[in-house]
Amino acid sequence: MKIENIRNFCIIAHIDHGKSTLADRFLLKTGAVDARQFQDQYLDSNELERERGITIKAKAVALKYKNFKLNLIDTPGHADFSYEVSKSLAACEGAILVVDATQGIQAQTVANLNLAVDAGLEIIPVVNKIDLQHAQVDSTIDEIVGIIGCEREEVLKISGKLGIGVDELIDAIPLRIPPPQGESEGKLQALIFDSTYDEYRGVVVYVRIRTGHVRKTDRIQFAATGGVFEVEEVGVFTPSMKPVEELRTGDVGYIIANVKTIRDIRIGDTVRLESAPDTPALPGYKEPVPMVFCEFYPAGETTMEAIEKAIQRLSLNDAAFTFSRVSSDALGPGYHCGFLGLLHMEIIQERLERESGIEVLKTAPQTTYQVMVSGKGGKQEILQIDYASKAPDENSIVEWREPIVHLKLVLTPEFIGSVMKLCDTHRGEFIEQKYIGANRVILTYDMPFGEIVYDFYDRLKSVSRGFASMDYAFVDYFPSDLVRLRILVAGREVDALSLIVHKDRAEPLGRNMLRVLRKEIPRHAFQVALQAAVGSKIIARENIAPYLKDVIAKCYGGDFSRKQKLLNRQKEGKKRLKTVGQVEIPQEAFMAVLKVNQE
Repeated sequence: MKIENIRNFCIIAHIDHGKSTLADRFLLKTGAVDARQFQDQYLDSNELERERGITIKAKAVALKYKNFKLNLIDTPGHADFSYEVSKSLAACEGAILVVDATQGIQAQTVANLNLAVDAGLEIIPVVNKIDLQHAQVDSTIDEIVGIIGCEREEVLKISGKLGIGVDELIDAIPLRIPPPQGESEGKLQALIFDSTYDEYRGVVVYVRIRTGHVRKTDRIQFAATGGVFEVEEVGVFTPSMKPVEELRTGDVGYIIANVKTIRDIRIGDTVRLESAPDTPALPGYKEPVPMVFCEFYPAGETTMEAIEKAIQRLSLNDAAFTFSRVSSDALGPGYHCGFLGLLHMEIIQERLERESGIEVLKTAPQTTYQVMVSGKGGKQEILQIDYASKAPDENSIVEWREPIVHLKLVLTPEFIGSVMKLCDTHRGEFIEQKYIGANRVILTYDMPFGEIVYDFYDRLKSVSRGFASMDYAFVDYFPSDLVRLRILVAGREVDALSLIVHKDRAEPLGRNMLRVLRKEIPRHAFQVALQAAVGSKIIARENIAPYLKDVIAKCYGGDFSRKQKLLNRQKEGKKRLKTVGQVEIPQEAFMAVLKVNQE
């Protein structure tokens, strides 16, 4: 097909504004899916996506409409998966911006719109769910015009569920989105925007052809890794994988080239021909920065080998997921993992357990911090701390720094006071307040990421009765009054329970953690001391009472010195046992402490 008849576009929106439903309607309208095979959220094939009703991975599908080939990429809407959105935008020339007529502009609407504008895409604004009785179509259009700066006539009104206005939207795609640019006869340049793993065929590489063409038996090279492979198959998504003779400039499709190791693939890399190694690499993507960290350890009958295999396979099509091996005194060997947010962490854990049949123990999530330390000769250096046990000695620390994010909150004016109060209690710094319509306001704050990583979103929904939404972007690290909270059990530090927290939170959090541990750790023959410490100072303590054996029960009367001798012998035995005894911490204790940290 001629490049003039190709259109590459994506659908972007806030979560639950109707992206996947609109994609379903495109599939049916263009005949890509037979009505007998169709099911709602057709492109959300992952079990977790269907259960949660959200899109986790971007999906690509080639649609035939009249004389045009429309390459659609459906994208996630949650803030934790904005990296998936940015990857999709790099493979497109246009974007359909979907806004729910019952909710109006939301935080991720603004965030995804900014990503699309920065990528230079043509925007088609759409108001969805106009069929609902409480839809506020006119006010939603006013908000879109206010934030995009377009004309009211350019905003299309549709119902993805009923198909109202979808024909007009499909007709607008070839008219308002430009065709791809590039030379069909030039040297091959293909952008890798995603990948997945097939048990029998190896890595399936998702590509957008910028220039040139690629076909079966071509020998290709990955620019970043240098790996050279022979192409076994090229194809497009219809939405199932369909082999074709070649992929040409402007096409979106896949390449299978017997790639067996994940180290040979890097999202954002450039595919070129082995015969043209001087072909310049495409810009690619900005590397995702993990903001939340936790550790996974084997639980139940799961082995480290099983976890390693599962993690490596899952990381293949999730470039934002990072991992490295660690070893804990309390839990043994495990993996230290990085995520974009808490939802991302939950999804990774569920996918590991479901797709690979393993069981993992997850430690309390932490964000990454920086610490300035004084070295030899008075030299100062900055260390990156992504889990508490790596923190240096308190005496060498000059300054702690915590990550600050630029937080945007979209809400109705009636909840401004309660939301501002919530932000203030989480150490937020007010930046600005901006109205984008008669009934919509954007509050902007700079806030420590550690303050929003646990329960801020839930509390925001509570104080705003579900009407507020949020989005955040990392700014930088700034000085803060932080401390390392250490938990000691029977005098030994449990590194898996150590946390980096603000100084004001250390004591109450330490007390709560000890109360939970006292209930969860079984009693021993000797007293077990539980302590929370900051540096060398003990800030909280709980004791687990020992089992008491009545050693003088057999003594009926007689000289008291005999009873005293038995009691002293018991006391000495407990003292000796306490010296050599080990306190085992059950996995249930770690899970209970995790819940305390989140509360």
